[in-house]
Amino acid sequence: MTEFVILVLIGMIAGFFSGLFGIGGGIIIVPALVFFMALNQKQAQGVSLGMLALPVAAVGAYTYYKSGNFDMRFSIYMALGFLIGGLVGGRLANNLDTEVLKKIFAVLIILLGLKTLFYDKPTIKNRESTNQK
Repeated sequence: MTEFVILVLIGMIAGFFSGLFGIGGGIIIVPALVFFMALNQKQAQGVSLGMLALPVAAVGAYTYYKSGNFDMRFSIYMALGFLIGGLVGGRLANNLDTEVLKKIFAVLIILLGLKTLFYDKPTIKNRESTNQK
């Protein structure tokens, strides 16, 4: 029963942050599975990808679509790249040592956090208003 509760809570927290910020799998689910469920990095990544496959992403995307914050063209083009990248990345991850993969993951999260905190670029709306002046 404890395992069920922990996994549902991880899912709820990841779903909340996914809806709020568009994040979840890599940043919330993978570390939570490693920490709370004692999975290794590869196992956690596999579970995260399996869980996110369709239902979670579809519900979140639909919510953004209803609010007018969804571009189908962008999503389709990126999905094509995501399929190819997922295949290549999954194969590479399974061929790397688990501890090396875990360290690469941690460095990536830190770099993305620093970039977001200190080096944000203007959004498209900001660029458009700047160009009109």
